[in-house]
Amino acid sequence: MELLLYILFGLIGGLIGGMGMGGGTLLIPLLTLLGGLSQHLAQSINLLTFIPMAIVAIIIHSKNKLIDYKKALFVILPAIIGAVCGAILSTNTNEDLLAFCFGIFLILLGVFQFLSIFFMKKN
Repeated sequence: MELLLYILFGLIGGLIGGMGMGGGTLLIPLLTLLGGLSQHLAQSINLLTFIPMAIVAIIIHSKNKLIDYKKALFVILPAIIGAVCGAILSTNTNEDLLAFCFGIFLILLGVFQFLSIFFMKKN
């Protein structure tokens, strides 16, 4: 039963991640709250699942000509530096504090998404 639960979590996270919305925002809470995993382990699993999801999404979005590679380079390089710093920071952070910070991040993300409905210009 536990294995089926993790498979379901993976499917949900993959669906959200493939749509470009960040499957980890859902996968990590599912793994910690319902799966009983530690915050560090859930974040590690999320990062490992992100790699194949990202490759598939890149292939599909590239075929549909939805990627501007010149602009992407200006995002990729700083993101790599940020990823290294974030990984070092998270491994040296208390698990309760890490979970709290992730929760705050999710709340802020939700507020931003909600407010963007009213204040962002539609194309």
